[in-house]
Amino acid sequence: MRCAHVPRGRQVAREAAFADPVSHRGVNDDARWRTAGDRIQTLLDASAAGGPVARERAEHLVREVVDLYGAALARVLELVAEHDPAAVERCATDDLVASLLLVHGLHPHDVHRRVADALDSVRPYLGSHGGDIELLEITGETARLRFSGSCKSCPSSAVTLELTVEDAVRCAAPEITEIEVVAAEPSPVSTVIPAESLLSRVRAEGHAGASWHPVPDLADLHSGEVGGFMVAGTTVLACRIDDELFAYHDRCGSCEASLAGTALHRRMGAAISGPVLRCPRCRAHFDVVHAGAGIDADAGPEVHLDPIPLLVRDGVLSIAVQPTPSAVL
Repeated sequence: MRCAHVPRGRQVAREAAFADPVSHRGVNDDARWRTAGDRIQTLLDASAAGGPVARERAEHLVREVVDLYGAALARVLELVAEHDPAAVERCATDDLVASLLLVHGLHPHDVHRRVADALDSVRPYLGSHGGDIELLEITGETARLRFSGSCKSCPSSAVTLELTVEDAVRCAAPEITEIEVVAAEPSPVSTVIPAESLLSRVRAEGHAGASWHPVPDLADLHSGEVGGFMVAGTTVLACRIDDELFAYHDRCGSCEASLAGTALHRRMGAAISGPVLRCPRCRAHFDVVHAGAGIDADAGPEVHLDPIPLLVRDGVLSIAVQPTPSAVL
């Protein structure tokens, strides 16, 4: 779902209406739509050089044009609904159109439905971290969620899951300003980190420095293949196992060296039956399916790969890159 960011102001949230026209939509076009709001904000900031009056006039112009587009969009929806009600539902599921519907208050789905659908979209990713999430209720501008399950030996998952859940909820329901998490009963097993320690509260202000970037090239990886990619100055290690893609920072959780030259292996006689990633330097093994946890006998909970959120946004594979890997707990 495309984000319609509330904190940046109404005129910036309505980004798609002001991007340059194009003849077709593709990967580059989708990325350009996502950054249109930033370009508008830059233009508005530049107008401030002419003084407060110039900026006020520029903002007024933006509001007038946006309101005109909103009224026209509402009329289009009315006409479409009269002839083909199912087409309205198709509009609601299109990322770009849904973003504009949200900004103009025209989305046909209520906030509960949108948040629930957003959580469904990230549930497979949460499952790869050993967890699940449930929408308990929405009261005013606050959504209450409950985590269940646990993430084995993965201290960095708190930040990863927080970014993933927060992004999904805020994109689907920009009117939600606060997210509260109620944890399920902790696991009695001492070797796992319970869900409540993964995400006790998602802060409304989000994470400074973390941003989503399209990475369509990751889709070209074949099952069992590992590849390195440079994204926004960060080296990303990605691999595919069957239909699932996983992304990590290029840093061994044991020796902290680069994982360049690594490959997936099936470790015979180990508790992990699926493919594991082996560091070509120190030979440490990691479970890439379950958040990069270290699986060697002497690996403590601090030995793990740093996962990077990887989701399909606007129909394009995207990752959330932070300036440096974060270790929590």
